[in-house]
Amino acid sequence: MATSKSSGPVKRAFVLGRARMEKISAVEGITTSPATRTLFAKLEHEGASREERRRAVLAAFANKA
Repeated sequence: MATSKSSGPVKRAFVLGRARMEKISAVEGITTSPATRTLFAKLEHEGASREERRRAVLAAFANKA
C-alpha cells in the first residue's frame, strides 16, 4: 500500500479586487469616499506599482502629526 507524505495544508493566495472589497465593506457600513476612488483610478491609469500606491495613499490620507 502506497502512502504519500503531506507537508501540511496547501496555502494559496487569494486576491480581492477593489469592486469586491467595496461590496464586502458596504455590508459593514464602510464606503469608499469619492476622493479615494479618484486617487485609485488615477493610480491605476498611471500603472503605479504596489509600493507607489502605498506611498500615495499614505501621503494623501495619513494623519499629519
